[in-house]
Amino acid sequence: MNTPQPIDKLAWLHIDQRKLLAVRSYGKALYYIPGGKRDPGETDAQALIREIQEELSVDLVPESLCYANSFQAQAHGKAQGIMVNMTCYYAEYNGELLPASEIEEIRWINTNNTDISSSATLMILAYLKAQDLID
Repeated sequence: MNTPQPIDKLAWLHIDQRKLLAVRSYGKALYYIPGGKRDPGETDAQALIREIQEELSVDLVPESLCYANSFQAQAHGKAQGIMVNMTCYYAEYNGELLPASEIEEIRWINTNNTDISSSATLMILAYLKAQDLID
């Protein structure tokens, strides 16, 4: 039996006042880190800049992109064993954060919000807490 390929996603880690920016899609209960899948031929930077513009109406500053870490977790809402690989970056941005496209809500979360966070988000929250970047 073939092992399913992991879902390849890029994510933007944006921290303000020791909380992490998270988003929730329409009709979903859990929050996740903004970002998404790359289109064919896109680099990490191209895909992340496009996804964040689509989801949050802001422009990431390309020169400010800085690799943070990569995480692998069970993909939320997918069959057991389907994993998501999250390649995460920090970046500065221009504009005002506004939900767009499939995003219904923006929320600032920390490690007190485990009940509303996807598996990958939980891993990222734990990592950022260990780095003393969030509460």
